[in-house]
Order: sequence, then structure tokens, then C-alpha cells
Amino acid sequence: MDLLVVGGGPAGLATALHAVRAGLEVTVWEQRAGTVDKACGEGLMPGAVAALTALGVHPPGHDLRGIRYVAGPRRVDADFRAGPGRGVRRTVLHAALREAVLAEGVRVEQRTARRVEQDEDGVVVDGTRAGHLVAADGLHSPIRRALGLDRPCRGRRRHGLRRHYVLTPWSDHVEVHWARGAEAYVTPVADDLVGVAVLTAGRGPYDDHLAAFPELRERLAGAEPAGPVRGAGPLRQDASVRTAGRVLLVGDAAGYVDALTGEGVALALAQASAAVRALVGGDATVYEREWWRLTRRYRWLTHALLGATRAAPTRAALVPAAQRLPWLFSATVDALARPVADRVRWP
Repeated sequence: MDLLVVGGGPAGLATALHAVRAGLEVTVWEQRAGTVDKACGEGLMPGAVAALTALGVHPPGHDLRGIRYVAGPRRVDADFRAGPGRGVRRTVLHAALREAVLAEGVRVEQRTARRVEQDEDGVVVDGTRAGHLVAADGLHSPIRRALGLDRPCRGRRRHGLRRHYVLTPWSDHVEVHWARGAEAYVTPVADDLVGVAVLTAGRGPYDDHLAAFPELRERLAGAEPAGPVRGAGPLRQDASVRTAGRVLLVGDAAGYVDALTGEGVALALAQASAAVRALVGGDATVYEREWWRLTRRYRWLTHALLGATRAAPTRAALVPAAQRLPWLFSATVDALARPVADRVRWP
């Protein structure tokens, strides 16, 4: 086997698709059975939609025209210039990618990776040998930890909570509602379903956090919740390197700053492609450089936004500032919306 992918989420499945189409023999291990759900905002930027289209994957959902920032009575819109985004249930995205992988003849096995060893010729995972290993096993990657690649994180520990509501979407934008200590992301994912995700450093149940957004809570009043509240976090995760011998970290396993800018899937898809290009080119270390290039703008902007909104006065001024400088808000959203590989390389 040329490549073993551990982790059957979007990052791992996209890696498997790129690999098999590049002529590699690939197997995917995923410890969970069937379609996998996850707490996330579920809004695909136009760049992510384009990357999925290039893979021949077309998950159904709800078209998104842009981003709207909301703080009480204040609101400001920025439309996508690169075409529509799409709100897609995480389960729908996973099912579409899994179907594409299986159609290519890739083996997807329900297995957990426990022991990883490597030598000059390959890696051995629980007795199974492969030329290389891609660890796409999520935010709290056991493989990253087992290889000693975890790096301690400083600062606030932010978490995400998400619930769906049976409700006709009232907007074709992703709405980001700003409160004193949290943001709420409202994403239409179907004609009769809306996802509401809350990002916060505070503790407590979902409904307590939602109380910080009275207008949004009023909008949701009477709507039937669809499924349980799901959580994820702490969101900030660091890795010392993304390439360790014949092991490559892809997606959230490679490190994550925050969900503030909504780029997780787009970045995972770009990393999957870059990892396979490096393997086909015969030099896995190339992926490390590509990872830094692909994520540079995301890391810079996300750190900047987190730092700027940590202080209450600055946080309160964010939406009014976006109203006064709509060109800057639109330019930022446009940069987020473009395919990751096409973005300007920052010095």
C-alpha cells in the first residue's frame, strides 16, 4: 500500500480522492461507523465549493450570497465576488465525499490507529505497512500526540457549540452575531433547516450562551430544535511540524487557530491536495513549506481578529467600523472566499 489515511472526515477523504486519482494505492481508516457528524459552522466558502467541484463532489445545501455582521441594530453585508458559497450539513458533506471515495475503489475500514512506527521504507500502523501515513484524525489528533508533535497553546481556550433548528432561512448570508463574549454563526443548510453555532471562551450550556443574543433568540423562538447540541474544542491546537519522516498531518490535525473566519473545510481541502502532490513528487518535506504558504493568510487574519476582539471596547466597535469602512470589510470577505491556493502569497 502506498498511503494509509487515518481519519475519514473531509480532510482524510479528500486526501484519499487525490491520492487514488494520482495512481496511489490508498486505504482509509476511520474509527466511527457510517456518516460522521461534527460541531462546525457548516458554511462552505466559494473557494471550498470550487475545490469540491474540482473533485467531482457536489453536496446539496443552501446557496450563500455572502457574510453579514450583526451587533444589535447594526448590520453590514459583504457579498462573495467569486460566486456563491453553500451551507451544507456536515453529514451531507461527509456522505458525498465518502460516496466519491468508495466509487474510486478505495477501501474504507472501521479501525483505530494505536501504534505508529516508521523506518526508511515506510510506516507500520498496528502491523499494517504503508509507504506513507496521512494523519487526518482531527483537532485532538492521537497520532500528532503519539509522535510528540503537540505544542502547548497559550491564551483563551475557545469552544464551539452547534444546534440545528427546523426553520425557513430568513437570509441568504451567513450571519455572524457579535456579543460581549461570544459570536453566533447562523448558516442556512437547507430550505427548512438553519444551523446556529456559538463560539465562546465561557462555560455553560448552549441556551445560556444563546441568551447573549436576544434578537437571534427571538428569531428562533418557537422553532423546533433538530437533533442534539454538539460541541468541539478547545479550538486552538498547535503542532511543532506537519511532516515527521513519512507521516504528514492534514486538516485540523495539522494545527488550528479558531473557527472565527470559517475556513476549516477550504483549508483542509487545500492541504489534502498539497500533501498528495508532495508524495507523488517523492519529497514529503515539500508539504511542510506548502502548509505554511497555504495557511499563512488564515493564521495572520485569525490571530489579528482574535487579538482585536479580546478587549470589550474594540469588540463593540467592530461592526460599526465595518459599516464605516465597507470596502475593507468586503475586501476581507473576498480574500476569505477565494480558493486557498489562489490567494496572494504574503511576504
